[in-house]
Amino acid sequence: MTTILPWQLRAAFARRLSAMYGREVPAYNTLVEVSEEVNRDVVEREGATAQRLGSIERITAERHGAIRVGTPAELSQVARIFGALGMRPVGFYDLREAARSAVPVISTAFRPIDAEELALNPFRVFTSMLTPADQRFFSPDLRGRLETFLAGRELFGPELLALADRAEQELGLPEAEAERFLALAVRAFELSAEPVDRAWYAELEAVSAVAADIGGVRSTHINHLTPRVLDIDDLYRRMTERGIEMIDTIQGPPRWEGPDVLLRQTSFRALAEPRAMREPDGTVTTGALRVRFGEVEARGVALTPAGRERYDALLTEIDVRLPGDSGRTRAEVAVEVWREGWPATERGLREQDLAYFSYALNLELPAGTPPDTLAALVDEGWVTATPIVYEDFLPRSAAGIFQSNLSSEGSRDTGQQGVDYDQSWLSGAIGREIHNPFLLYGYEQSASVGAIVANLNLTSLKDVP
Repeated sequence: MTTILPWQLRAAFARRLSAMYGREVPAYNTLVEVSEEVNRDVVEREGATAQRLGSIERITAERHGAIRVGTPAELSQVARIFGALGMRPVGFYDLREAARSAVPVISTAFRPIDAEELALNPFRVFTSMLTPADQRFFSPDLRGRLETFLAGRELFGPELLALADRAEQELGLPEAEAERFLALAVRAFELSAEPVDRAWYAELEAVSAVAADIGGVRSTHINHLTPRVLDIDDLYRRMTERGIEMIDTIQGPPRWEGPDVLLRQTSFRALAEPRAMREPDGTVTTGALRVRFGEVEARGVALTPAGRERYDALLTEIDVRLPGDSGRTRAEVAVEVWREGWPATERGLREQDLAYFSYALNLELPAGTPPDTLAALVDEGWVTATPIVYEDFLPRSAAGIFQSNLSSEGSRDTGQQGVDYDQSWLSGAIGREIHNPFLLYGYEQSASVGAIVANLNLTSLKDVP
């Protein structure tokens, strides 16, 4: 009996979800088509250099999705489904603080956590949970009605959850059960045809369009599915030329001549989708909701804590300079700040311990005794340093994408006290460890250095703590 392994389930789920989302949002198919065109052109132009942050096969298959749920119980169920796919919660994101508009959610991301699994299929899902207890957004009365509404719905059926638990415990499923699991899992994230209560949805939408999308309906759905592209600026231009309305900016680091770091993202604007609406008198009419969009991303090297601190400081410097810098765009100011404050080479990133790299012995080694520092091993041709791809997300960029696709700013009562949430709280709420991304990248780098030391019979390397 053939067992379908977690990575195979993950890859199949990502493919089927992509096909489903393309049927529901045809502009997504255009986004994928243009992404693949851009990637082919970049590889033809740059050759092996273009694949420094992943093979073209991996990049072509790569997707990240985004979903939204209402309660810790629902998030815990999501964790079980993704656990069956070999995906673990990584990182904590508080979009309430990252956005100017009202985005009352906290988030984590589910993804594979080791290099081998990521290489097999790097599917990720950015998963947000509503925060009804935050009185800056929800009055006590609205909170009570919202929590009652959320408690009365079922997003994921018992058969799906039972199959998910079995797949996680047994590290896969037999073919027939795997097929049933995949069918149920994809169906759970389809856009429901059930009529939306117009008055209830509008009441939540006055607080936040995101809150309405989560708590104004009795189901969940995929909010966007994101291909990866090697030249996001070229993609932005090509999509615009095809008549697809894009958001105003590309979120994240600027385009410049130095190494790509972290994550750059953009999207086409949320589309008005026909939805059945239940009116206060009980009649059903046709309306439209604008909540789903098509995001695309370009990924760079993962940064160390020191690198993230530098990155955040540069973003702050851009914000400081921009108001007094009349006549220049944010992108122009950002490039200036980047050139002043960021190393222009990967070697500079390594020397200043700003980014993570994986190290491997070269097939042909120089003659003589190997040096006793990692930097010299790289410089003298003993070892190759390959940047470790950033697999996670940026709160400010995620909030910027959300914000650019909202129909209104919503409302926030800054006189009220917010509710403190952190990674530890969320981990306890869903009953699973939420992994620290810095530790994951650091472990991958350390393991590769340890293998170098062992293979060269060195006691240690002087420049490695």
